[in-house]
Amino acid sequence: MPYRWKKKVDVDETVVVIMNVLDKNPDLPNWLLATINGSIANSDKKLVKYFFGEVKKHFPSALKYFESRE
Repeated sequence: MPYRWKKKVDVDETVVVIMNVLDKNPDLPNWLLATINGSIANSDKKLVKYFFGEVKKHFPSALKYFESRE
């Protein structure tokens, strides 16, 4: 079931998870991609925009996983 971001802290937590996973692994696992893509699809557009801004600021190389969604 996709997770819906309700506030900025939800997005911040997601960005931290992405950073932690990519610090230890070369790629994001499929389950995490599916969850984040579900969040992108089901969350308020302002939070989605905030998500892309935070990923770009903190871990820009991770944008490649979500380019088609931006």
